[in-house]
Amino acid sequence: QVQLAEYGGGLVQAGESLRLSCGASGSIFTINHMGWYRQVPGKQRESVAAITSGGSTNYEDSVKGRFTISRDSAKNTTYLQMNSLKPEDTAVYYCYAAISSLATQPPSFYWGQGTRVTVSS
Repeated sequence: QVQLAEYGGGLVQAGESLRLSCGASGSIFTINHMGWYRQVPGKQRESVAAITSGGSTNYEDSVKGRFTISRDSAKNTTYLQMNSLKPEDTAVYYCYAAISSLATQPPSFYWGQGTRVTVSS
């Protein structure tokens, strides 16, 4: 079994910052890529940022220059530093990780429980 636990959501004003963290635990052999999605009620979940095991990153256009994804492989944790937050960043943020529990097993996707970020204007 693998679990992802997220922390760091909350209510902030526009222009402020938040840092989300997501730690994986359980039966982990290796973690490939990790990342964050977000979802607003009534809309599809959208990718925000992702990071590979080698440290390559990519971002959704609207967060480029404001959000930074990183990971601590020793802690099986990924972080999302969110600066200059805007009201349109308000959403539930979900982390995910592609994890193999055995050396011979292809990775499976696991999701966190979601953490709410609310940005007031």
